[in-house]
Amino acid sequence: PVFDFKPKGHLELGEGLDIIRQKRLSHVSGHRSYYLCGAGALLQHALVTFTLRKLLSKGFLPMSVPDLLRGAVFEGCGVQPSATPSPVYTIDPARFEDLCLAGTSEVGIAGYFMDHAVQLQDLPVKVVCSSTCYRAETDTGREPWGLYRVHQFTKVEMFGVTAAECGTESEELLDEFLGLQKEIFSELGLHYR
Repeated sequence: PVFDFKPKGHLELGEGLDIIRQKRLSHVSGHRSYYLCGAGALLQHALVTFTLRKLLSKGFLPMSVPDLLRGAVFEGCGVQPSATPSPVYTIDPARFEDLCLAGTSEVGIAGYFMDHAVQLQDLPVKVVCSSTCYRAETDTGREPWGLYRVHQFTKVEMFGVTAAECGTESEELLDEFLGLQKEIFSELGLHYR
């Protein structure tokens, strides 16, 4: 959109409203972290609730998943926990062998389905999950701005399991998910690309 004023970014707006705090946190939680306060915390909960309700009305199965998962589950999703540098946080192996923090609920949902038979007539299965995501790959070599490339955040995820009978099921479900994303952003009055 074209504005008749200089637009501000989310961090400048959030700090000005005292609903986001990202400065002076290195002694509390290190870099790449933040606090949401007052209306900021309520906004996060409202957006999660709005999205969950929207997707539940579209036939999605709600799910809560573990934050800690075994390496094999990550590998099944194409993530190599043992890579250097590791894209995931690994829990102390001396105390908890082979457990990592998930960077997305996708890994936990995939773990649920890796040993779970689904009948062909029950497909597609559409799952929605809100989870805390832990990301170790936040160092991109340049200083991030705002609440991007942070170590921990909350996300609502759509996940689908489809058949492969005619070969187009996955693409069709992805198109449905994309349409839902557009619908969510439009209903919120947000611009997107």
